[in-house]
Amino acid sequence: MASKWLGGRSNGSSEWAGFIDHSVNFEGKLRVGGMFRVDGHVKGDITSEHGLLLGENAKVEGQIHASDVTIAGRFDGTIFAKQRVEIQPKGVVTGEIHAPCLVIHPGGVLDGQCHMLSAAAEAEEAHSIAIPIRSTVQS
Repeated sequence: MASKWLGGRSNGSSEWAGFIDHSVNFEGKLRVGGMFRVDGHVKGDITSEHGLLLGENAKVEGQIHASDVTIAGRFDGTIFAKQRVEIQPKGVVTGEIHAPCLVIHPGGVLDGQCHMLSAAAEAEEAHSIAIPIRSTVQS
């Protein structure tokens, strides 16, 4: 998902639904139908049917439900991803990640737990594996 706006991979023809600019503060529940980018400050829940990108200026606190999540900024809370979570070199995640695939680039930080779910176990989450991780890779 990280797509054209972050120089990452692009997977398919999903349309961009919009973005929150770096000068915007938002509190509440946000529901979007396509891929969405956050560069501002968000406190609350974000749900996207496709992908979600947290840019380098993003500071998000709450829950994320999306198919594909890429973090280049800061996130505190819980992520539920159906396909993949990717933490970019400047990305910092504090909390929990529930996803079948996790990618942490050198310099990216995960301080919390990761629950690696298979596609079949995703719905019942009882078969997840909890892996406590604290990564502090330095260049």
